[in-house]
Amino acid sequence: MNIKIVLRGDVWLVNFDPTMGSEISKSRPAIVVNSDSLGTLPVYIAVPVTDWKDRYTRNLWHIRIVNDDTNGLDKVSAVDVLQIRSVSTQRLIKKLGRVSSSIMEEIVAAIAAVIEYQ
Repeated sequence: MNIKIVLRGDVWLVNFDPTMGSEISKSRPAIVVNSDSLGTLPVYIAVPVTDWKDRYTRNLWHIRIVNDDTNGLDKVSAVDVLQIRSVSTQRLIKKLGRVSSSIMEEIVAAIAAVIEYQ
């Protein structure tokens, strides 16, 4: 049995296919956002990462993230919290790295904003 250790703030390469409509697709990085207190689960809540585009600056659901050795990203990217979803551990391909606590705070704030949580 292959048990994956998955923690909040981890960056994983995730296979999002198959998808429908405008859902984000293909294999790409994603950041785990659920609480570690939930324990080992068969699914995790994750936000996908895509290429950064300057037009995203005005979107509250896109968080700019600069690539570095810690997060394992290979280019400046955008966390797309509007595409938040639960993903099975079977979709997790490999761990790439971790994001900082300040990036996690920005992600959580963006999630709260898009669902109008106060």
